[in-house]
Amino acid sequence: MLLKIKLTNFAAFSLISESSIVMLLVVITVFFGILLLLGVRKSYKLKKENERLEAMSAKSSENTDDSYKDFTDGHMYGGN
Repeated sequence: MLLKIKLTNFAAFSLISESSIVMLLVVITVFFGILLLLGVRKSYKLKKENERLEAMSAKSSENTDDSYKDFTDGHMYGGN
């Protein structure tokens, strides 16, 4: 009985109360939750940008004709 009273009095004089620990954990959880959401949002935006750039690159590679063209026909020093 005496031990319970001493433990109860000790808990009352502690520097950090249980409610302040809970509030600190809530603040930390909210902070890291916001960071996580911002990271997911940024990742989604980068994925969309990457898809857009890949589509633009594919479209530009379709427009260019990469076949070989003989450019020596009109050369003025030709051996004709």
